[in-house]
Amino acid sequence: MASSEYIVEFRGVTKKFPGITANDDISIGIRRGEIFALLGENGAGKSTLMSMLYGMYEPDAGDIFIRGERVALSSPSAATALGIGMVHQHFRLVPSYTIAENIVLGMEPVKKAAELFPYVDIGAASKRIRDLSKTYGLEVDPALRIEQVGVSTQQRVEILKMLYRDAEILIFDEPTSVLTPREIEFLMDVMRGLRESGRTIVLITHKLEEIKSIADRVAVLRRGKLAAILPASASAQEMADLTVGRPVSLSPSSSSLRARFRDVVLQVENLSVRGENGLDAVKGVSFSIRGGEIFAIAGVSGNGQIELADAIAGLVPPCGGRILLNGRNVTSDGVGRRTEAGVSYIPEDRQRYGLVLDFTVAENLAIKKYRRAPYSKSGILNRSAFRTEAEAMIARYDIRASGGAGTIARFMSGGNQQKTIIARELSTDSSLMIFVQPTRGLDVGAIENIHRRMLGERDKGRAILLVSLELDEVMGLADTIGVLYGGRLLKIFPADRTTVGEVGEYMMGAAS
Repeated sequence: MASSEYIVEFRGVTKKFPGITANDDISIGIRRGEIFALLGENGAGKSTLMSMLYGMYEPDAGDIFIRGERVALSSPSAATALGIGMVHQHFRLVPSYTIAENIVLGMEPVKKAAELFPYVDIGAASKRIRDLSKTYGLEVDPALRIEQVGVSTQQRVEILKMLYRDAEILIFDEPTSVLTPREIEFLMDVMRGLRESGRTIVLITHKLEEIKSIADRVAVLRRGKLAAILPASASAQEMADLTVGRPVSLSPSSSSLRARFRDVVLQVENLSVRGENGLDAVKGVSFSIRGGEIFAIAGVSGNGQIELADAIAGLVPPCGGRILLNGRNVTSDGVGRRTEAGVSYIPEDRQRYGLVLDFTVAENLAIKKYRRAPYSKSGILNRSAFRTEAEAMIARYDIRASGGAGTIARFMSGGNQQKTIIARELSTDSSLMIFVQPTRGLDVGAIENIHRRMLGERDKGRAILLVSLELDEVMGLADTIGVLYGGRLLKIFPADRTTVGEVGEYMMGAAS
């Protein structure tokens, strides 16, 4: 019998996969009605531990107790029956189904017409969903299809799925990684409301400021082991140092070399780009980036940043204007020709555009250079060269892959997928490097490493375009800042001659 103090308790839980121990003798107790955070490096075992609580894996050793009773969680259905719900980092929704259909999937309310013919009473389900959404401030239209709504609404749907099933224990896996600052604030308020209603929340996150803002306690995992359990009142620096196992810098550090600008590498002239809705997402934007310069685009999500970066990388064609790379007009060139001309691209959507998920780490790392020696000769691939290069990059970028170079990309954590993309793009000898949300979902140690490498590439004379929703990241790394609002570039600042407040005013459209 476990202590009645805890609604959830792990006792000596261990989980192993081929080549890796994901969780090593973990013992944690979570109290009823608290927000309990899990913090750790990418691949530290946070999601694996919670996946066992949700019945997706079973422990190899140790026990899990729910409300003081030892339980065998053999499936998500078994977890749901015990009042456990989980919002996954990558949402699990059917795009062509309506919000109501997604929420009731597997628990459809069935009635019988003329007491003979069963049918799903979607009307009754929609009414209950509306009631739940109003109660918890999660306004949705049950009749809309998932493919018609944005990311923040999809997340509301995932939360409503748990509430519809009367979940008392709610697991949130990196819930803010794809949200804007305003949406994050809204989600934090929702979570506070859930706590006040008596629910218990487990929050998996890399963001120390979120833990400080909302959590009651935090468990720090490092390489599968429990490093510490701390009150959320502990300093962010202490949490960060425990996470990585060494002192880390919590803000982008200045380069050892002062920025030395060289010739213009990228020239964007009066560029316009249409979004998926057929309307102009980018409207007559002009700027240039010199070698040895980090040019950061600041702005609230949805103001044309992604369309601008995609157009420069060649993923979407502009509907007006020109793009010049090292003086050559590349406006009509596709992705392949721009890559050959010297463009590296870390996209926002790592799974859709950054990786081939069913390829190995080695294949993904070689995907831009497999046609060249030593990776191929006379059209025959040299798999040994793939592996040798991949193992070196895995060590250099601390990519946690249980099967080494042969690990299939889709089986890695989101943060390690991101590290793989960054390793590949930084290994190319590109004159222009485009980083879109490069540290999203990364732990503090990985963020520190990426910032250091970006500054190092700048000091080598690369031109860097950084698109980030993290204003601290923009202010800490950029030499020049451009603010995009409503698809227009409102202002370009030298970074050392502006303030967070001034940039923020332009981001909100308050300044002109």
